[in-house]
Parts: sequence; structure tokens; C-alpha cells
Amino acid sequence: MRVGRPWATAGVVAGGVTLALIAPSPAAPADVPTHKPLPLERLFDNRAVSDDARPGDADFDGAGASLSAQDLLAAGWTPGRAIALDAARLTWPRSAGARPDNVIADGQTVRLRGRGEALTFLVASSSPNGPGAGTTGVGTVRYRDGSSHPYTLSAPDWRAGPAATKAVGLPHLNTAAGQRQETARLYAVTVPLERGHEVASVVLPGDPGPAADLHVFAASLRQPAYGWTGSWAANTAGYTEVGPWSDQTLRLVVHTSAGGPGARLRLENTFAAAPAEIGHATVALQASGAAAQGSPVPLTFRGRPGTSVPAGAQVFSDPVHLPVPADANLLVSIHLPGTVAAVPVHSQATQRSYLSAAGSGDRTAEPGGASYTGTLTTWPFLTGVDVRGGPGSVVALGDSITDGTKSTDDANRRWPDVLARRLRAQSEVPAYGVVNAGISANRVVADRYPGEGVSTDTGGVSTQHRLERDVLAQTGARTVVIFQGINDLRWGSSAEELIAGLRSVAARLRERGQRVVGATIAPCEGESLCTADAEVRRSAVNAFIRDSGGAFDAVLDFDAVVRDPEHPARILPAYDSGDHLHPGDAGLRAMAESIDLRKLAG
Repeated sequence: MRVGRPWATAGVVAGGVTLALIAPSPAAPADVPTHKPLPLERLFDNRAVSDDARPGDADFDGAGASLSAQDLLAAGWTPGRAIALDAARLTWPRSAGARPDNVIADGQTVRLRGRGEALTFLVASSSPNGPGAGTTGVGTVRYRDGSSHPYTLSAPDWRAGPAATKAVGLPHLNTAAGQRQETARLYAVTVPLERGHEVASVVLPGDPGPAADLHVFAASLRQPAYGWTGSWAANTAGYTEVGPWSDQTLRLVVHTSAGGPGARLRLENTFAAAPAEIGHATVALQASGAAAQGSPVPLTFRGRPGTSVPAGAQVFSDPVHLPVPADANLLVSIHLPGTVAAVPVHSQATQRSYLSAAGSGDRTAEPGGASYTGTLTTWPFLTGVDVRGGPGSVVALGDSITDGTKSTDDANRRWPDVLARRLRAQSEVPAYGVVNAGISANRVVADRYPGEGVSTDTGGVSTQHRLERDVLAQTGARTVVIFQGINDLRWGSSAEELIAGLRSVAARLRERGQRVVGATIAPCEGESLCTADAEVRRSAVNAFIRDSGGAFDAVLDFDAVVRDPEHPARILPAYDSGDHLHPGDAGLRAMAESIDLRKLAG
């Protein structure tokens, strides 16, 4: 515990009342709070943010360094602002830059009440001795029925933690000697809750010792999306240069899996360093090309026609009454009023979308497509379409084969698309929506895109690093199909490394109540990186998937479906797209049609 915390020695003054806060004895059990639960902001005892003009006013890490208030403002993280991260709504401290704005975890009891599917913290760790390895501690969730359970909270270091999992990255540190150009990062970390239990309070982890501190800025219960089903999704795969676009409108084409009487959309500013300004947005059914069926329906965001999405954050539109058919194309139009030089993007859409000319203004309300003179083959900003009702969703977690690379453009012949049609055509299991969490070039255990900065690499951060955002935070997720690993093998990962990564991913999903279905890795002999050694490692990983000892709830044998019986190390020629790595339309259809739908529902 850092010496000199006000609450540890004399209480804290909050709202004119002195609160006697007694630090728990080091010998006290973590699940027995020794003081009354208080709102998190009443426990703040550390100041992390300073004005650039007075950089020595805050001491986040015990060595005189702090975050820049101006950097936070430039990122859209203004005091008191609600920041949506991984489907949780967290409030950036109202006091940030003026008085204590975070609490150094030392067993304090936080008043946090209600039901939720998970508990999300906005955190970072610090060390007075310079960048460290991060801090892990064990706290306790206490429920209204008197039960409790421990949780583990791991906070990366604010200066040395990974870019791939950050909530926001800032370009400077403030110190008493002035400002220094060095990246600072904050993290959203989510831990599971007992479903169906109502939370009464949360005990923060105890003091980890003199070498490091664990700072908590915000905490929130992530509410289940009752009454909604994920119908379409695309994961952010990188942050790339565009245009620049200036006062233009995007008209993005997306394909639904499940239908419903209403809809809401999700926009994300993942990996960005500055807010994304959205002027207006609409949604409509596609007639053809960029033309809509009738007048597009305006979207609002907390009652307003536009919104600003903070760096690293997401926003959901307000629900709209729009009957959304299953297996249909929607047009989502987004007006960008300012100048945009780089965007978070899903790069392999296998779908043509549209863009109006520079300076053409807000074209979101136009039913016709004449204003959309440019085309896109990516999906910027838009990451989800949810529909009212329905039984929830299956998430297809994978790489380029799941993403649809080498399938026919604009035809929706990815294997998750075919699976969605099969689910709608039967009544034996729920007619789940199917959301596609595939990213071309993605790996399980290693990042392709580093997690921050403008880059031409759109292979995404690793599955382990994107799991919370891209899978667990998907609306209505019930079952996850993991079909991934060939890129790890092609780029040199050992079978043991990949198996450990798949085990970890499956365990995290099951811990959060997901049904987990593993799929064997398809063959790829003939592709330049699919060497004989890679084939040996693929066979070892597939042996694990087929007999995982309970890591998966069920298994799909995609390898057996697409391989050539006469030469099992390669794809059957009738299923090969021609590059020997990606199945074509026929192979993707065969994979989807081979799935025993009962395995998706248990």
C-alpha cells in the first residue's frame, strides 16, 4: 500500500461528510468487507490526471507521473462522460483533472447493485519504479442472497501494457519536469458473474505490495441484451488510411441472418486515437446497388441525430421500428461531416458498399443511389446489427475462411451465411442468428495488427486479445464455433502453443456461460506456407480438437468434410477456390451443410 493515502489514515471528505474508512487487516478474508459499501467515486484516493500547464499537480504512479487532461479531451474522454466498452457502460470520472479520480485497490468495498452477465472495470496498474509487468489481485463479488465468489482482476501496466487490449491509448505522460512523449494506456477488464444472482457489493483486490498499485477508475455491471438477437456483425481488423474523406456519406451493405420487427446498430471506434464524429445515420432495406426500398429510417443516439464516438469506444443507436427480414440486405448510411484520414475497418467484406463524393454532404436520407459515385469493399465503423426478439445467436469465430475470402462477392455464400439459412429452415433447434467473427489473416496466439496506430495490416489482434470485444460482447451470444488456427501453423506456431491457445479461449468462453463447439482445421497442401512440417502440426492440433478431454462441448470435423480422400493433406479439388487454402463456394456450402444443428444447442 502506498504511504500517505488519505483514506487509510484519517478518512475522506465527500459531499461535506467525513467518512471513517478503515483499511482491512492484511489477515482479514477477502470476502468479508470491513467497512460499509460506498459508491466507487467516494473511495477515490489517487489523482491520475493533470493539466498540461501544471503537470506536477497529479501523481498517478508514486513517481510523479500522470495522464494528460488535454490528451484525454482529444480522445473524447471528457470528465463525466459515459464510455461504452465491450457492451458495458462506464463513466469516466467526473473529477478527472480536478481532484482524486481513481482508487488504489486495497480491499475497499464498492456499492454496486443489480443483475448482470459480467462485471467490467476500467483499470491500469502502476509502479513507482517505472513500467512493470502489471498487477493481478483477487477480490470478491457479494450477492443479495448472501452468497459470494472470488474473482481475479488483472490490470496491465499503464506504460508497458499491451496495445492490443487497451481501451484507450494516449501519446504523453505528464511529470513535474514537464511533458514527455510516451504512450499511456487504460484497460477495460471484464470478469464473470453468477448468472441469475443480484449483486450487492464488490470487494476490490487487496494491496499487492510496495512494487505496484492497481488503480480502478470505473466499474459497471454489464447488462444482458434482453429481447435482442445479433443478426449481423463484422469485427474491427485494423486502423487504415482512407481518402481523406471530407463531408461525405458512406452507404454500407450488410446481410441479415435473423429477422425481427425492429433494429439497432453498433458503431465502433476501435484502435482510434481521436473521436469519430457521426453527423447523421439511417438504415433501409436495399432495392439494388445503393438504392433503398422506400425512404431510409433515421437513426438516433440517445435521442440525438448524430453522435461522437470516443477513441476506443462504441455506441449503440436507439432502437428503430423497421421490420427487418431474415436473409436480406440492409443499407446503413453514415454521414461523416468532418475530415477523416483513417478509420477502424473490417477489410475483407466480400461485399460492395458505396461512398458519396467529397464535399457532397449528408446523403443519408436519400432513397436513390445516384449520389453514391464511389465504391468500398470494406466496412468502416459499423460492427453490428441487432434485431428485436429471437432466441440469441451463434458466433462463428475464425479467420479468412470464416470471413468468406474467395467466396463470390455480393452473394453471401460464406459458411456462416449458409448455416443461418439452414437454421431458419428447421424447427428442431432454435433459429439462432449467426454473426460472423472471422478476420482474414487472424491468428489465435499472436497479433497481426499491433493494436494501435495507422497500419496497412488488417489481420487483427489475436483471438485471445479480441475475445471479449468480438465474441463475448456480441448481442445474444449463446454458442461459439471456434474454427481457427491455420494461420498460426502457417506462420510457425507449434502445435503445443496453438493447443494451449485454443484451450484458453474455450475455457474463457465456457466460464462465461457459452456453449463452445470446436472445428477441425482444414488442409492446405499446395499453398506456399503449408509445408510438410505445418501438416504434421495441423494433424496434432486436429487430434486434440477431436478428443479434447472436455475442452469443447461438441466438435465439427470440417477437415473431414473438405479434404481429398485420396490425398488428405489437401482440399478436394471440387471444393478448392484455386489457392489451395480457401474453400470456394461449394466447399463453404459443404462445411455448413455438414453441421449437426443439435450440436449448436446442446
